Amino acid sequence: MHTKTTDQWQHEHIFGQDKVRPGERRTLWVILITATMMVVEITTGLAYGSMALLADGLHMASHTAALGITSIAYVYTRRCAADSRFCFGTGKVNAFAGYTSAVLLALFALLMAGESVSRLFNPVDIAFNQAIVVAVLGLIVNGASMLMLGDHHDHDHDHDHLHTEPHHHAHGHTDHNLRAAYIHVLADALTSVLAIFALLTGKFLGLNWMDPVMGIVGAILVARWSIGLIRDTSGILLDHQAPGVILEQTRAAIENLDNNQITDLHIWSIGPGIYSASITVVSEVPKSPGHYKSLIPEGLGIVHTNVEVHRRQH
Repeated sequence: MHTKTTDQWQHEHIFGQDKVRPGERRTLWVILITATMMVVEITTGLAYGSMALLADGLHMASHTAALGITSIAYVYTRRCAADSRFCFGTGKVNAFAGYTSAVLLALFALLMAGESVSRLFNPVDIAFNQAIVVAVLGLIVNGASMLMLGDHHDHDHDHDHLHTEPHHHAHGHTDHNLRAAYIHVLADALTSVLAIFALLTGKFLGLNWMDPVMGIVGAILVARWSIGLIRDTSGILLDHQAPGVILEQTRAAIENLDNNQITDLHIWSIGPGIYSASITVVSEVPKSPGHYKSLIPEGLGIVHTNVEVHRRQH
């Protein structure tokens, strides 16, 4: 039975994931705005028999559900951050939620494309005045939502580094969960803009075919966004190597001293802007693993490192 303490070699694996992220609060506000608009449109659509209002209300409902995934992911990440079942904390829940939302976006794009193609060959009567009002209302709501979420590329970059490491601007830092929420409202706003353009040309120029054509254009753009998000988030979920600049700077920091050589280097994302590393170093004058860890620049966002050291044989 061991009687000596090992506390100095033990550490938690939370990395600040138990803190409330700025994106969580902003996403919740967007959900409340979207849900309110959804209720108003569905209620008025039923009351006045407006199919356009009812359809857009149901469309809002689908996006409220998608944004709900974002909010649930933030709460789950915080509450389960200390759960020992997660090897490196709950940081990847962020990417998983982003991936799920991206898949929903892709399905949304397919539905848009399918409905638009159908209407191109089988035109339906359009209540232009009602439809324009709905599209303008949708644009206002989604515009407000975009303003609330749209600064996440810079604002969260400055304030989302909530782990215990020093403040840094991590290479490749992205809150994929918040990015997914932003793309959802951006897709909605784009749909509203294209719809307004198509409806105006249909009302004043008689070009009714512009409505389904703009629907197809919107579907293509949304599909491109969703594919990009799926690519980025799946790379994190499948433990792709960190961006090349992080690998290069880590290797240079260690190999530029004492004729060290890295023979094995793995760095992968474990949360927004934070990474774990596994490094094997060969040196003629081996030093402690802690020495090599101290050489890694703090600004890279590497918060968990295992170093294996070998003496070079002559």
